[in-house]
Amino acid sequence: MDVTDFSSHPTSFLPPLARLSSKSTQDITDALGKVRALYWPPKPPPLPAKITLPKRMIARLIHDKSVPDSGYASAEEESDEDCISGGITHVAADTREADRLEFLRADHLEREFAIKWTTGFIARSSVWIDLAPSPEENAARHILLDDATALLSAFISGDDGSKEYERAIVRTFSFPTSSGTPVTVQLTDEALLEDDHTSVGLQSWGSCILLGERISLSPASFSLTPRPDLPRPLRVLELGAGTGLLSILAAKLLFPVSPHPTVVATDYHPSVLTNLAANVAGPGNAPAAPVHVHLLDWETPKYDAPLDTPFDVVLAADVIYHPDHARWLRGCVERLLARPGPENPEGGVFWMIIAVRSVGRHEGLDGTVTAVFGGEDEGDLNGGGGVRLAVLETEVKEKVEGVGRADETGYKLFKIGWKAVISGV
Repeated sequence: MDVTDFSSHPTSFLPPLARLSSKSTQDITDALGKVRALYWPPKPPPLPAKITLPKRMIARLIHDKSVPDSGYASAEEESDEDCISGGITHVAADTREADRLEFLRADHLEREFAIKWTTGFIARSSVWIDLAPSPEENAARHILLDDATALLSAFISGDDGSKEYERAIVRTFSFPTSSGTPVTVQLTDEALLEDDHTSVGLQSWGSCILLGERISLSPASFSLTPRPDLPRPLRVLELGAGTGLLSILAAKLLFPVSPHPTVVATDYHPSVLTNLAANVAGPGNAPAAPVHVHLLDWETPKYDAPLDTPFDVVLAADVIYHPDHARWLRGCVERLLARPGPENPEGGVFWMIIAVRSVGRHEGLDGTVTAVFGGEDEGDLNGGGGVRLAVLETEVKEKVEGVGRADETGYKLFKIGWKAVISGV
């Protein structure tokens, strides 16, 4: 890349987003490739350890002035070049090129333009992907969206060496209520850790926001209202809480109406837990009932306090990123969800919303929820008095423009609870 040519500057080679619909898949591939090559250039291949050159024998005169020859001053035949260790490089040219690249990378205006363009591309990509002329092009464009998201994450996390640009995003959500007074939740979305796919909880995802809107408009529909039939305060749990949006929202909704509710937000990634605790304690989220932050690894769960007592309501949003996740979740919910009893005949309820993705590495994972909780993959039917977990209701919601990622085609909201096991079935 020759940075003396203006075509190597992001302000020159990145196409106008206003004309994104007219750009081909190859156009965007080239644009993203140039951004990556500029800010994350590939490392050069290693040079051979040693290169031997032919000797050139150069005759030199001997200047005899009766001074003892030290061995450095004269020779009748002297080897001008024998061998060179470490390889041969065009040092001057490479240095100039490296200096030019560093100068361009340090240009804050160019860098900010690249970041804004990448952000804008991600936001507008849904329409551009839908305009793909073939299924193959559509799949390729989804891959480019993933590439752009990775680039933006790397920019924000400072992986290009510009640590001064490390920053989180503070977001304020305003959820409508039936009373007309909105409930606000303030969260910090940290940059994703590019080398750790398990850090997805550092950011708030579309399905979480959509479920939050539903809960805020009708808390009673999600059992987040006082329960006169319960002789104890309501207990609410969020699995894979991430930024804590649903936990904080539940705590704020319950604070003025329910006496001393228990709200617990769980996750397991260390960076996610740190950010979660900061969000819960943030001054922008008062007043609210206390939210307890606790570690929970679904694969190897430990049910110490406050997880040693069942919960009346369990919430989860966009938590299925691997075929095993639904099975692990079922094991946890079987232990953590209140079972039917004299004071609560139906037992607790588990609300889970997930994004439906039709392409990419998360394609079809919504089907694992149906399989695991729908009876195809039976759980432990003997753990609680002739009942098992089952999907009681499923609601399919279309994608909302401007919410979520372009690879999301819609959402599924599952109401999961206890179902009686019929003998012999």
